[in-house]
Amino acid sequence: MATANQMLGGVLAKRPVSATGVMSWITTIDHKRIGILYGVTAFIFFILGGVEALLMRLQLSSPEAGVVSAEVYSQMFTMHGTTMIFLVVMPMGAAFFNFMIPLMIGARDVAFPRLNAFSYWTFLFGAILLNVSFLTGGAPNVGWFGYSPLTNDTFAIGRGVDYWILGLQVLGISSLAAAFNFIVTIINMRAPGMSMMKLPVFVWMTLIVSFLLVLAFPVLTVAITLLLFDRLFGTAFFDTGAGANPLIWQHFFWAFGHPEVYILILPAMGIVSEVLPVFSKKPLFGYTVVVFSGVLIGLMGWGVWSHHMFTVGLGPVANSAFALITMFIAVPTGIKIFNWIGTMWGGSVKFTTAMLFAIGFIAMFIIGGLSGVMHAVAPSDTQQSDTYFVVAHLHYVLFGGSILGLFAGIYYWWPKITGRLLNELMGKAQFWLFFIGFNVTFFPMHFLGMDGMPRRVYTYSADQGWEFWNAFSTVGVFLIGISLILFIHNVIHTNRKGERAGNDPWNGRTLEWSIPSPPPEYNFAVIPTVKDRDAYWAEKYSEDPDGRPIPKVQGAAQAEEKPVKIHMPTPSYYPVLLAAGLTLIAGGLLSHISVSVIGGIVSLAAIYSWAFEPATAPESTPSDGAY
Repeated sequence: MATANQMLGGVLAKRPVSATGVMSWITTIDHKRIGILYGVTAFIFFILGGVEALLMRLQLSSPEAGVVSAEVYSQMFTMHGTTMIFLVVMPMGAAFFNFMIPLMIGARDVAFPRLNAFSYWTFLFGAILLNVSFLTGGAPNVGWFGYSPLTNDTFAIGRGVDYWILGLQVLGISSLAAAFNFIVTIINMRAPGMSMMKLPVFVWMTLIVSFLLVLAFPVLTVAITLLLFDRLFGTAFFDTGAGANPLIWQHFFWAFGHPEVYILILPAMGIVSEVLPVFSKKPLFGYTVVVFSGVLIGLMGWGVWSHHMFTVGLGPVANSAFALITMFIAVPTGIKIFNWIGTMWGGSVKFTTAMLFAIGFIAMFIIGGLSGVMHAVAPSDTQQSDTYFVVAHLHYVLFGGSILGLFAGIYYWWPKITGRLLNELMGKAQFWLFFIGFNVTFFPMHFLGMDGMPRRVYTYSADQGWEFWNAFSTVGVFLIGISLILFIHNVIHTNRKGERAGNDPWNGRTLEWSIPSPPPEYNFAVIPTVKDRDAYWAEKYSEDPDGRPIPKVQGAAQAEEKPVKIHMPTPSYYPVLLAAGLTLIAGGLLSHISVSVIGGIVSLAAIYSWAFEPATAPESTPSDGAY
């Protein structure tokens, strides 16, 4: 299989394309390039969100500090949370979905390549629209959760909340487009022989996340549409002065928000489930249980949203029901943790940077999970609600969890994406700076919360005794910043002088390691036939009676492969034009109706042209000399 892939590469790599340079990236529909675009964009917003966090920590590093005003602090608080959730963790996961899923299931592309490009450009333009409010009188200052009636035009004056709403609407279109694409890709485009229970765990987690996106985002879409009508057209869906129930928004938001937690964490769980077996030199312990625990988490995630609302007066019956379900959802999560530990137990563990980040993910997620179980107990949660204890819990799950897991994926798949290895010495230094900085930043927040420091405050007085831990926490942010600078240096350095990776630098187990690094445009010269759960491992090794791997002779199976004709989709301008048109429609609602009209014309023209655009380039066949 690998031999044929390499031989065909020299032929199809020369296939003419309609654009080169920057324009080739703007018109690309190659899932690998789109994955890179997602990853780079998300990392840029990661830096932006980090700057916002640094400003907040500097403001809180000492009593009565004057680094930023109360208004600016509230804007930073709102945009930091929104940025990290919607513009960092979600698109970083999408970057791996885009690049890796077709490679891991033995496909040449996603099911709908142009829709894939459209999802990226809609994400980018939606992210820009979300941040435009910084330039138009001030970002929203209502918190990333947008509680009503804070978001009503009586209290949130200006256009900040409106840009926030419309940006989220455009981002929702992006997420739904990507989710439908990956559902169809995973279900319909698996290599022959790859049954559902032979899918890599990361592919399973992607499938679960995609279904969660399809089901959860419409809830947020409805909520923010009603809020937009309140603000622009004078309706009263969330206007408590007109008799609206103040809890309606909270039910809407958290009915979306808790499935969203698993949308953010399941990709990292999938990555860790791929990294641990490779660097433990063992199959994943309890594959079936890990898969079904992920499915169970996705299902149970819909029944726990009101544990965010234990203090609003729902009553003892509702509180008890949601407390029990919240405790039960810890069971499948605990199962995953035991299976990850079982995978490492007795293995020949190699502590690469990717492995360190994966182990760090497990450790931090355990801490976040334990504090989460504490929040499942309604009386305990009542004491901790709206304190910095909740901030600590959130960050141990979604920063110590998701971000550490995503960095494990970056170091693990970087050789496949770029063809070069990141420097391991710099990588390990980055890990320890990041890991220590994270704990220095967020662990003291447990103490601050238990001591009564409320969240969302922009200052405090010296006599409250919170200055030491706040100053200590701020030091950790600088350690995290230094670690990210080291990571950027590692990327730049290895891009110029890094060690060549080869096809399979980690002795991997799944199909992506069977093809060149970086992969050719068509991925696989010949679609592989899968006979085992760890498809590429089974191609490389058999087992002796004691279960030890025995290398197979490579190359014999590929000798019978014949030249094939490959249809590859052509680059297209229309996804980016349609995304731009939709964004103009949204932005025009807040500037001038003519902008919306122009956006509508651009969108209609792009849809019409897209419908009649040729789907693929002329078929390419390797010449006899290629073999």
